Amino acid sequence: MIEHVYRRAASARGIGRVIVATDDARIAKAVERFGGEAVMTATSHQSGTDRLAEVARSLEAAIIVNVQGDEPLLEPAMIDEALAPFSDPSLEMSTLRRQIQDRADIDNPNVVKVVVDRDGFALYFSRAAIPFFRDGKGTSPMWRHVGLYGYRRDTLLRLASLPQTTLEQAEALEQLRALEYGIRILAIETKFDTIGVDTPADLDKVRQLAAAFARV
Repeated sequence: MIEHVYRRAASARGIGRVIVATDDARIAKAVERFGGEAVMTATSHQSGTDRLAEVARSLEAAIIVNVQGDEPLLEPAMIDEALAPFSDPSLEMSTLRRQIQDRADIDNPNVVKVVVDRDGFALYFSRAAIPFFRDGKGTSPMWRHVGLYGYRRDTLLRLASLPQTTLEQAEALEQLRALEYGIRILAIETKFDTIGVDTPADLDKVRQLAAAFARV
């Protein structure tokens, strides 16, 4: 799975270098076997953001993209979507969102939801169903968060230097640290869909989809 994600990320137009950051020697060896680049990191990191920042300290890139290793259906164009808004020098951080179509996703805590303001900046992320429609007749779309982030390098390093926050710990969502410290996150709507592999059922679904694609 990690090789599949690696090669898809490397296919994005805006990417100059792909690095797998890990504290597991088995993963690093697997990456090296297929010719990829892996960097071993400390085992003490409490989030992917902190692990990414350790590697970013040695890089000169102005923009860093965080791609989760459990997103085997990642489309390279999704990375390009997250990078495009950085033409605005005031933007510090970006991510992606997709409108929820499957009712089961709304109540699934492994599917992270996001609400945004009128300019597309995230107001809050939650594992719960947000927004809550009090009368049950709301018409506002519900958005699924796609766990891919773009950061300015200095923003990433600053974020990783900040203590974890109460909301981050409560929801187990590291992006809430950014919001609590006033770092705005632009959540870009994407037309592409992907599946994060959080459970054995997710893995089975991805395998079925991959087999279907291979037959086309």
